Amino acid sequence: MHEMTSSHLNGHVCDVEGGGEEEMRGGSQHREMAVDCPGELGSRTLPVRRSAQLERIRQHQEDLRRRREEEGRQLDLNTSLRLRKLSQNPHVGIDNPTFLQDSHTPQQPALGSQHAQTVLELEELLQSLKQVKGCLSDPQSQSDVELVLSLLQKADFQSALRIHNAVANSMHRPSPPYPHTHQALQLTMEVEGLVQSSHNKDGLELQSLLSDTRVQALLVAHDGVAEREMQLEPVSPAGETVTQWGGETVKIVRIEKARDIPLGATVRNDMDSVVISRVVRGGAAERSGLLSVGDEILEINGVEIRGKDVNQVFDILADMHGILTFVLIPSTEGKPPPIKETVIHVKAHFDYDPSDDPYVPCRELGLSFQKGDILHIISQTDPNWWQAYRDGDEENQPLAGLVPGKSFQQQREAMKQTIEEDKEPEKSGKLWCAKKNKRKRKKLLYNAHKNEDNDIEEILTYEEMALYHQPANRKRPIALIGPLSCGQAELKQRLVNSQPERFAGAVPHTTRSRRDGESGARDYHFVSRQAFEAELAAGKLIESGEFEKNLYGTSSDSVRQVINTGKICLLCLHTQSLKILRSSDLKPYIIFIAPPSQERLRALLAKENKNPKPEELRIVIEKAREMEQSCGHLFDAVIVNTDQEKAYSELLRLINKLDTEPQWVPCSWLR
Repeated sequence: MHEMTSSHLNGHVCDVEGGGEEEMRGGSQHREMAVDCPGELGSRTLPVRRSAQLERIRQHQEDLRRRREEEGRQLDLNTSLRLRKLSQNPHVGIDNPTFLQDSHTPQQPALGSQHAQTVLELEELLQSLKQVKGCLSDPQSQSDVELVLSLLQKADFQSALRIHNAVANSMHRPSPPYPHTHQALQLTMEVEGLVQSSHNKDGLELQSLLSDTRVQALLVAHDGVAEREMQLEPVSPAGETVTQWGGETVKIVRIEKARDIPLGATVRNDMDSVVISRVVRGGAAERSGLLSVGDEILEINGVEIRGKDVNQVFDILADMHGILTFVLIPSTEGKPPPIKETVIHVKAHFDYDPSDDPYVPCRELGLSFQKGDILHIISQTDPNWWQAYRDGDEENQPLAGLVPGKSFQQQREAMKQTIEEDKEPEKSGKLWCAKKNKRKRKKLLYNAHKNEDNDIEEILTYEEMALYHQPANRKRPIALIGPLSCGQAELKQRLVNSQPERFAGAVPHTTRSRRDGESGARDYHFVSRQAFEAELAAGKLIESGEFEKNLYGTSSDSVRQVINTGKICLLCLHTQSLKILRSSDLKPYIIFIAPPSQERLRALLAKENKNPKPEELRIVIEKAREMEQSCGHLFDAVIVNTDQEKAYSELLRLINKLDTEPQWVPCSWLR
């Protein structure tokens, strides 16, 4: 396998494929480099003249052609009339001593492969012709040579030969010499004015020379050519020129890169080539549509790129700004037809840090996010690495970032779970709201009848979301989640007491007998055990449990009855109830009430005349951590209850926001 290196423009180290699993897991190397151009515009590089670019491309292709010709070059006798006649009569011929030494010397390169062979020296021509004349015996051949000698000795021919040599020397330079000015005639006129007043002999001779009409005509021609040569190419925001050189298509692309817009492309090394490996959304490259994956970069602003590694490309591009001119060999796969991808919005169900991911192809383009963040997926062209923006950061995130694709994340998490399977302790089959203690407490075993996968470790990745604005006559129920002693029950009761016309709790179901003073449908829905179990089997109970041989539970119908009155239904639930609640059509808004620090929690409970032991406080905090770890992806908001007043105000603010702003909800809720 050949070495393939790539990195990121804002990074420093590149990754080498084929280096084994150890390098891949090391995380200290990258596979791609983003060709961006940071820095100030003060060091902007001027665009290269197109004639110089094409000349270098032509020379590159011409050298390749000449090398191929040299490898298979053979003398073809049939191409020369004189040689063809000699081959037909091998016993009659002329020995030319000029060519005798060639049989003992290596074959010279083809004409034009070296500059000196193009320049013809007059003395060498005369000497060669005289040698040829001495070897010729027939009068006609000698007369022909005399005619050529007389031609070479004429002044006009010698002038033409000098012009030929000057042009030949110029044509073999990398590009024509760049003019210093296109106002040479004006400068000579200024010089004439300066020397006219002087009586210096040299000055008068210079004035006479500069005033000559032939010199002035030459300067006019010079200024016309220089003006065209010095004129920069039009600096259009984007442009493309396709040319053919040596049978190979070459593309010249001009892209304008503004200071606040990165270029947005990554490159990799393929042998000695630098190849575009990814075009990132939001950058100048993607907006122009002129760079394609697989294009090989030959030049950038006149600087040769082939043969350089990606870190050298970083150094070259660091000070380039404004119009960037790329000379490319287009990808052999061709430019794919434009596809208008649909943006999908997902909620992340896991935390991601690209700096800890050895598999991310370009670490600096990796987009970090936390569980619960909304991501806008704008490209899934690479199924393993999606391009995305984090919700709310679009203004501060000019380039799209890379996030793991859903299938890729599931596969590697499944592999990780398989490896660690033997290390994990066996899980309990049932989760309880609270343990039994000396004081009799209501013990609730939450119904998982419809969610048998609760005991199976799910691989959490993303959930597709959509914006939803609750109707004025159908408020979303508010579910308060949290461990005991975190204040969710107190917050719920305070909302109901302060605004009874707006908030209400769902009336629970029970199989126990009605007590004195209790009213059906106000305190409880009193039902038979058979009816309760039928509701449970039908999956209509959000939560259920048994206490002193009586069944208790809250049904989705009870919640719906509160919603139908136009009020907001408040629920205090365990995390085990969330999946059942979210699978209903109630569209709940879930708020996690988290405990503060251990010392602050002790102080809050002391105000309620409670004196918990340190171990009890640690259990509360540990329980909150477990809830967040297992169900944090289902939470819409989190309130840390450091102070009851502040927590109440924040809870009220979140509830009021549901009336004024649309919220992200699972797409499955709106189908």
